[in-house]
Amino acid sequence: MKQIILLTVSLLLAYSAFSQDIAGSWYGALTVGNRLPLVIKISEKDGGYSATLDSPAQGAKGIPISTVNFENGKLTFSVAIAGIEYEGVLQNDSITGTFKQNGLSLPLSLSRTPTTEESLAPPARSQDPKPPFPYRSEEVKFENKAAGITLAGTLTLPQEGNIFPIAVLVTGSGPQNRNEELFGHKPFLVLSDYLTRNGIAVLRYDDRGVAESGGKYETATLDDFASDAAAAVNYLKTRKEINSKKIGIIGHSYGGTIAFMLAGEKNSDIAYIVSMAGPAIPGDSLIRLQSDLIFRKAGATDAQRAESEKGFTKIDSIIRNCSDEAILKNMDKILDDLLSDSVRGDERYRANTRQVIRQMMGSETKSILNSNPAEALTKTKCPVLALNGENDLQVPADINLDRIKALVKGKVTAKKYPGLNHLFQHCTTGLPTEYGNIEETMSPEVLNDIATWIRQVTR
Repeated sequence: MKQIILLTVSLLLAYSAFSQDIAGSWYGALTVGNRLPLVIKISEKDGGYSATLDSPAQGAKGIPISTVNFENGKLTFSVAIAGIEYEGVLQNDSITGTFKQNGLSLPLSLSRTPTTEESLAPPARSQDPKPPFPYRSEEVKFENKAAGITLAGTLTLPQEGNIFPIAVLVTGSGPQNRNEELFGHKPFLVLSDYLTRNGIAVLRYDDRGVAESGGKYETATLDDFASDAAAAVNYLKTRKEINSKKIGIIGHSYGGTIAFMLAGEKNSDIAYIVSMAGPAIPGDSLIRLQSDLIFRKAGATDAQRAESEKGFTKIDSIIRNCSDEAILKNMDKILDDLLSDSVRGDERYRANTRQVIRQMMGSETKSILNSNPAEALTKTKCPVLALNGENDLQVPADINLDRIKALVKGKVTAKKYPGLNHLFQHCTTGLPTEYGNIEETMSPEVLNDIATWIRQVTR
């Protein structure tokens, strides 16, 4: 769920600042429910400027700013791939301006004075496990023979005993490594450590085309990722330490959808599923719903939310009804039709919209837009633990949990956690901008519930 969801997060990570002599570092913070400190580093280049952004609280450094202009004390910049624009005015030694992204406007002021070291430092990640570990850990590789690629991961096995039940961890959308690492958090590392300490073996692996895994991420679809997860299951059946009748899938976000695809369509012998904020409604409906919830929570007006929905509907229709070749060939005409009179001639708007269209043309995004988990859900007969945070704005709890309970044939245990977001962190607003600023990687209650439930269904 990062292709669309983390778009909002990373999008809030890009802007720039200038002065009469604007080269150097500038400091500021966005406030969307909480503070997001920023460091903008500006350099002179070919008679102009280039800039990068650090978001220390999220562990992000060197994010490139695509276009930068500074004239007559006025700074403008855009980040095309993120749909971001910024406009500010230099006054003395500070810049006061407005950050805009997809209809939302936020104040962003910049100065040369660093904020406190405490606010710039990445939040502690106290749940990250540290050696020595009371279990065995092995770096492994396994083949997806149908795709002709080799995937790499880490297998952790309890120190005592043998013939273990095991969980295969499957990430959501967007390229991720075996730890599902984002914004300084390593949710799958924390989860695998907890489960293995509690007698459950775990296999976590890098997405295809990421880190040590082969293949190409850019051209892969949900079916391809399900094929990779099936290859992981088949590999585990060859391991003497693993009970082949007790292999389950834990999927986070669209990893939950992949888990149901495996259990319902590709591997009927999956022993159990843990769906962590797994979508259960059609992909296009979910993207519309999550976008509206995030915009509403961030303070967008009804008119802004309606305009966002209108733009998405137009682009979605183009993607569905035209070939990629035709879209690329007729991009200028498409932009003329999409953009309003006031911005049609503005190259910044055209570049931003062009990038959005190209992203939605991607293989994974297309497969998400066209996905409907219903068929896989109705074919799933194994026990299911379905979990959601009450403050999840990306995969809203009630509609998705209710659909899982209604469609799955096997026994479903569903739980909604008060105060938790899409990453199962205790939060204030649930907005993606909070993720990196929260110390907690995953609620201890969720970790305990998953381990307890797996031990019960695999005993």
